[in-house]
Amino acid sequence: MKSVKQSFDLTDKVAVITGGAGMLGEKHAEAIAEFGGIPILLDINKKAGTEKAERISHEYQVDCEFELCDITDELQIMSVRDSLLRKHGRIDILINNAAIDPKVEAKSEKNLSRLENFPIKQWNIELSVGLTGSMLCCKVFGYEMAKNGKGIILNISSDLGIIAPDQRIYRKEGLPENEQPVKPVTYSVIKHGMIGLTKYLATYWNDRGVRCNALCPGGVLTGQPDEFIEKIIPLIPVGKMADIDEYKATIVFLVSEASSYMNGSTIVIDGGRSVW
Repeated sequence: MKSVKQSFDLTDKVAVITGGAGMLGEKHAEAIAEFGGIPILLDINKKAGTEKAERISHEYQVDCEFELCDITDELQIMSVRDSLLRKHGRIDILINNAAIDPKVEAKSEKNLSRLENFPIKQWNIELSVGLTGSMLCCKVFGYEMAKNGKGIILNISSDLGIIAPDQRIYRKEGLPENEQPVKPVTYSVIKHGMIGLTKYLATYWNDRGVRCNALCPGGVLTGQPDEFIEKIIPLIPVGKMADIDEYKATIVFLVSEASSYMNGSTIVIDGGRSVW
């Protein structure tokens, strides 16, 4: 029987991370590397992805790799799968992290973030990455896990996957209502959808040793304007936004045997924001 400490061990586990060149994707990779895993960063940003993979490999003395991949293209995902199977023989972990997080900005021209103006083209682009791309990765990588008889899928949702955006924190004084910036409809819909995808997958390959859970992180402090921070802090019971490294331990728990009896669950770590 494994000890508690041993259950967190990820030595030689092959972990695919979509959006791996992004801010949180990099942190997920660091967490896996720290516990001995092999992070595979998937992204369309070759320069950033390559640099981050090289840095993580050097700092953590693991084989962190970058794979150029547009996850909206199933053929590209299949090509990455084949490459990983040739090199490693298996895929142990999938973290669906990739998403387009649209910036909320006030503009003098027609405000396209507002629902009444939101372009269907932008809707399709964002859903193709955040939701369709996640489904395709589950379809391709998850099936390999099922054939191998074990695997873990972690879907990165958001606090906005369980609550609605509080549009008051984006308001700008002096602007008419039709020009007020808002969090676009896509982000919340996608993050709610990730929880639905999680529940579906948790029961789809349950007899094939594949578990699936979701993580709903709150906002990370990354140099947002003071005006925004002053509005959002009172909405968070712990009185602060998350530090950039604050989710790493949870990632390790959710992709390791430490969470072996957890399946179809949604873990909310948002400083208590969704409680109010």
